[in-house]
Amino acid sequence: MLENRIPPPIVAAFFGILMWLSSLALPSTEISDELRFTVSIGVLVLGVIFCVAGVLSFRMAKTTVNPLQPEKATSLVDTGIYKITRNPMYFGFALFLLAWSVFLSAPVAVIGVVVFVLFMNRFQIGPEEKALTKIFGEEFETYQTRVRRWL
Repeated sequence: MLENRIPPPIVAAFFGILMWLSSLALPSTEISDELRFTVSIGVLVLGVIFCVAGVLSFRMAKTTVNPLQPEKATSLVDTGIYKITRNPMYFGFALFLLAWSVFLSAPVAVIGVVVFVLFMNRFQIGPEEKALTKIFGEEFETYQTRVRRWL
């Protein structure tokens, strides 16, 4: 039912909102503002790098970036950032959420990052991998053995 139905940025935003709400309801950790901002910005920038690198790799390969229609992929991208992770954009979103949890200084918010990863594995990445296996067959299966799903 939820497989490939909700755009990943919406999923990440939903978890971000849940993380914020949980930070309001549960105790936070005392962290200096300077450290909190520095770490948050650093992790956020890293997330942006992963996302942008993923999009640029897809654009250069002239294949779809639309995660809701993996069956429209025209080429298997296994260069650039895709040598490090099969899902750099989703990893980038997870880093955004991690940066958000640091900014909120709420340890419980980290659970949102974990649940985001589990949700993406089940409802987004799993269906994408089935579609890519159908399209690219052994080439994709070999790629899966060389490169980890996340990092």
